[in-house]
Amino acid sequence: MLDIRFVRENPDAVRENIKKKFQDEKLSLVDEVIELDKKSRETQKEADELRAQRNKVSKEIGALMAQGKKDEAEKVKAQVAADGERIKELEQIQREVDEKLREKMMVIPQMIDPSVPIGKDDSCNVEIQKYGEPFVPAFEIPYHTDIMERLGGIDLDSARRVAGNGFYYLMGDVARLHSAVLAYARDFMIDRGFTYVIPPFMIHAAVVEGVMSFPEMDAMMYKIEGEDLYLIGTSEHSMIGKFIDQQIPEEQLPQTLTSYSPCFRKEKGAHGVEERGVYRIHQFEKQEMIVVCKPEDSMMWYDRLWQNTVDLFRSMDIPVRTLECCSGDLADLKVKSCDVEAWSPRQKKYFEVGSCSNLGDAQARRLRIRIKGEKGNYLAHTLNNTVVAPPRMLIAFLENNLNADGSINIPKVLQPYMGGKEIIGKA
Repeated sequence: MLDIRFVRENPDAVRENIKKKFQDEKLSLVDEVIELDKKSRETQKEADELRAQRNKVSKEIGALMAQGKKDEAEKVKAQVAADGERIKELEQIQREVDEKLREKMMVIPQMIDPSVPIGKDDSCNVEIQKYGEPFVPAFEIPYHTDIMERLGGIDLDSARRVAGNGFYYLMGDVARLHSAVLAYARDFMIDRGFTYVIPPFMIHAAVVEGVMSFPEMDAMMYKIEGEDLYLIGTSEHSMIGKFIDQQIPEEQLPQTLTSYSPCFRKEKGAHGVEERGVYRIHQFEKQEMIVVCKPEDSMMWYDRLWQNTVDLFRSMDIPVRTLECCSGDLADLKVKSCDVEAWSPRQKKYFEVGSCSNLGDAQARRLRIRIKGEKGNYLAHTLNNTVVAPPRMLIAFLENNLNADGSINIPKVLQPYMGGKEIIGKA
């Protein structure tokens, strides 16, 4: 959410930003919020003037009574009462106007960084760099669920009977591999100076509205019936929510945290053949990283965050690339974002395994997260990035470590988390 003063003083820039995001239907919001803001300030001014006048004339009542001017005193009392009623009326008007203003401001997208490429959708995203050499073996690579089934590592049929489509049972060495990747990712981030956190897996609606846009909320979140609680779609939600209504002393920044959680997502809409199996699912686990920092440090942390994910995947010998998200592919709260994509030898292309985002002060403004500085308080900047999200990440892992006989090599960094095993699935 933008600062209303910025919109008031820079309406053309806000309109241009909306156009860059290809959301022309929102252009009228700029004039609407400016008009509502004007009405709110005019109402506030009238109410303040009436309060000052009421305070002034109220002091005259006692003096008039002391002088025996009862009739005049009664007239002043009547005026004070009338002013009081008008003040109540103005306060109600202002509450209604401010609520409408807030609703419309919540829909206007955040100002994107000047470096963001302009494009309508993800087809316009721009490759930044590749890390590692993509490799396609001489033998055919089966679909990821077929690899898992041959290892006795997945049961989708039972999951459908128990919970429906979009769920799974992981078993045996595949389940152990899933947990090993998460444990390794946790320690990897701790070694990089991040504090490990296990957060709440459910959050209040006020936090949901603070961390994401309404379209995202509708497409992702599961609501707990009869409760003011939502299941988190990522631990970023509860991790940023941790700082709601907080004033963080400058000396306590940056806050660098890495969190584990299960994640729950509706995943609305139809998906292609390559998004079956465990690619798009309603429940999964993830290791996340978030940063709360000073505004001047946020771009530096943005670069550090996506690099962490690249380094993690490369430590497991998985080729990856980074992809800059274009303006039309950015969620409304994001200033800048990039995806980390892993190489799929079977598909002979890259696919998304993580997303890094700088949200500027958007979440901080909604959740009232401020930094307490020597020269006054100001809004923090927030960032988030996926460390690793199995079981989707397992697709890349299994394909890149598959042998011709169907066995899977275990990279050295994971072997301590797999009981020392160097290979699984070999008789």
